[in-house]
Amino acid sequence: MLAFAFSALLAAAAPANPQIDYAGFKALTVSVEDYRRDRLVGWDAFATAARKPGVLILDARSADDYRAGHIRGAVNLPFTDFTAGSLARIIGDPERPVLIYCNNNFSNNERPVQLKSVRLALNIQTFVNLVGYGYRNVRELNEVVDFNDPKVGWVKG
Repeated sequence: MLAFAFSALLAAAAPANPQIDYAGFKALTVSVEDYRRDRLVGWDAFATAARKPGVLILDARSADDYRAGHIRGAVNLPFTDFTAGSLARIIGDPERPVLIYCNNNFSNNERPVQLKSVRLALNIQTFVNLVGYGYRNVRELNEVVDFNDPKVGWVKG
């Protein structure tokens, strides 16, 4: 009990980091919820959109996993590398249509798409971050597919 009180006192006394805004992140996440729900698409809509000129398929998985396999035509920018500058270089126009997917869109559950905890699926963080950086023309794959299915167009590294 004393240790808890002491750690709470230290936390209260610690200066706030002006470069981290948890309350802002929570507010952004809540504000994106309904918007995201309306931008979830099944495989057929995802594949149709991917064939349109100017559409970007963004793979935010690690560079190693991307090299081991990805949807044909996808461009890799690992989530850990998201910054205003890196997103601008990859996406360009904030109105550009962007399609996203992650490990949890695949039924295979093997490298390079091993399942993440459903509450921590990369789609969620990727969508929230893209909107937070000003990219609102995002569609998210909302279906589970087998990367061995020819319709997926999986490219193995």
